[in-house]
Amino acid sequence: MIKSMTGFASLTRDDEVATITVAIRSVNHRFLDLQVRIPPSLSPLESRLRSAVQHSVARGRVEVSVSVQQRRTSALDVELNETFLTVLTAALDRARDAGHIAGPLGPGDLLRFPQALSIKERQDDPGIDDQLGHRIQEAVIAAVAELDTMRSREGEYLKADLDARRARLGELFERVHTVSEDGIDGLRLRLEARVRELRADALADEGLVAQEIARFVGRSDITEEVVRFRGHLQHWRALTDSAEPCGRKLDFLLQEMNREVNTAGSKAEGPSVSELIVDLKAELEKMREQVQNVE
Repeated sequence: MIKSMTGFASLTRDDEVATITVAIRSVNHRFLDLQVRIPPSLSPLESRLRSAVQHSVARGRVEVSVSVQQRRTSALDVELNETFLTVLTAALDRARDAGHIAGPLGPGDLLRFPQALSIKERQDDPGIDDQLGHRIQEAVIAAVAELDTMRSREGEYLKADLDARRARLGELFERVHTVSEDGIDGLRLRLEARVRELRADALADEGLVAQEIARFVGRSDITEEVVRFRGHLQHWRALTDSAEPCGRKLDFLLQEMNREVNTAGSKAEGPSVSELIVDLKAELEKMREQVQNVE
């Protein structure tokens, strides 16, 4: 199945707990490079979010950003630094005895000393936190589904283009085969004419000359390359029709096709072979560029 590695998706979920915003961007990459950016307070969710993305994305550089604005008022804890207050009270008592200050230490006085009190957000409400975690995970899964839809839509355009180019490749290679067969027939005729000329030479061994003709003609035969190239085209269809990601396999298959084209170009006879080989290489290069974006 052909999917593009390029895509973008974003969504916002509002409820009584929080506003959750998810944005996902993906671009080309040889492997899966997944970056998850979430607030530090949600770091325990990272492994779950990664799994949600990896379930649907096999390849590409993917950036997932999650922002959360909680609506609930956090519970607070006020902690008293008793050690500091003991030392402070003793110091104030000595100052009071010396006549430097008067009156007792009141609540308002404590607020003037940041060391005396510490106010912290309470994190002991597991029901709300667990609920929020599930909603964030659901939002990420929904965003990944949107991303997958976009990548599949782009993949349809890629497949249409690649299918047309694959058909063009098949036509060009069959033309190389036809031209090569005609070239071999012409080569055989020219060599046989040359053998007839050599018959006048008493020193010429017609048997050896005939063997050389057969060997030379055999070296110009591209039947094996044609059979393998046809097999590559059939394999291409099977890969693109399969449900599995196929980008890396298609890239390897193009390398094999290029190898067959090079071999055929070095062996085939015929006046237009070189031009056809150039056209084949140009199509393969265009396909290679397109395949770089296939998951």
